[in-house]
Amino acid sequence: MFGVPEEDAADFHDWTESITSSTLSLEELNSAAAEMLGYIRELLDRKRREPREDLLSALVAVHDGAEGGAEGLSAHELTSMVFVMLTAGHETTVNLIGNTMLTLLTHRGQAAALRADPELLASAVEESLRFESPVQIALRTSLEPLELAGTAVPAGATVLVSLLAANRDPERFADPDVLDLARADNPQLAFGYGIHHCIGAPLARMEGIVAIGSALDRFPDLRLAVPETELRWRPSMIMHGLDSLPVRLRSRTGTAAGEDDR
Repeated sequence: MFGVPEEDAADFHDWTESITSSTLSLEELNSAAAEMLGYIRELLDRKRREPREDLLSALVAVHDGAEGGAEGLSAHELTSMVFVMLTAGHETTVNLIGNTMLTLLTHRGQAAALRADPELLASAVEESLRFESPVQIALRTSLEPLELAGTAVPAGATVLVSLLAANRDPERFADPDVLDLARADNPQLAFGYGIHHCIGAPLARMEGIVAIGSALDRFPDLRLAVPETELRWRPSMIMHGLDSLPVRLRSRTGTAAGEDDR
């Protein structure tokens, strides 16, 4: 959809993982961000020379068509928009799928109910977004002085909003620590709120439904390949996701000779 060449996927993944990490030094973070920005600028130049039917080519056309006084995207707005869209569109959906699969693998009864009734897939994705939100925090800037829960917040302050905490708020959700794939009243905030609501939310939902539904359908014996206690969450203030999720796709008796089922 964006037009990122498949052969660049590994580098792209490394950059996005680095710039959302909370363990790297500022120098390392800046280096990764600079490399990714340089890649984006080169990629946009490539789209300018050889436009394709993809989103990046369309954005370049909007920017170039606005030169000469017409209102449109500035060069800074173009690169910044692409930077954010590529990072947010990749990392968040990866975590949505990984977190949902882990939740289902550790709640076997709920997974069985979902397999028995695929119509639950849409609400299952919504409940996973609430239960293990792929993004931990949202950053906001206060435009005027205000008071939040007894704390004075001056104008111009950075406010960190915990999406995970909001989605487990007992004043808003009944039994917030219980996974309920059929939860009807579920105004989860994993995609943000108001004017900052994620523009890619419909696509992320669709990707989650397709990926999770396909995995459950193709691999009825899907299960964790390691104890849950051995799983490690990524050290990031922003992203809430696993380093990896080792699974076995089928029972050993159902594995073809020489076929790796992990």
